[in-house]
Amino acid sequence: MATLTVWKFDSPEGAAGVESSLLDLQKQELIKVLDAATVSWPAEAVKPKTNQLRNLAGVGALSGTFWGMLFGLLFFVPLLGAAVGAAAGALGGKLSDVGIDDDFIDSVKSKVTPGTSALFLLSQDAVVDRVRAAFPGGHSELIQSNLDSEKEAKLREVFAD
Repeated sequence: MATLTVWKFDSPEGAAGVESSLLDLQKQELIKVLDAATVSWPAEAVKPKTNQLRNLAGVGALSGTFWGMLFGLLFFVPLLGAAVGAAAGALGGKLSDVGIDDDFIDSVKSKVTPGTSALFLLSQDAVVDRVRAAFPGGHSELIQSNLDSEKEAKLREVFAD
């Protein structure tokens, strides 16, 4: 089963610092990273910066369009130039079909604020306690939404076009 997790960090640099930890965890077979992206929001910035972690992404990774639309819905900041406009409403309905509903979006919006960062991680077979313990600094908060294989397939289908 694939799991979409969002890890919040207490600093704008926190999420970017976990890439090497995730690579180490993969080598130890404590997690299988399917895809990942980060949001960094410096305290003085109006909007956060986003980045897809390409060297972590496995076969069948989600597209930049997925992350762009999700971040567009969350922060009105698209990743990789994905436009957020009239399609956002329709996309929001499709995302709820795969477990990313208004409660998930509201929860992330309320916690990822100026002066923080977040790691959005699509993974499988994670030993969550070991993953959390491996993050640098230990100042992270986990928001978790499980996606079963049927919902993951729907999610991939939404962004296949």
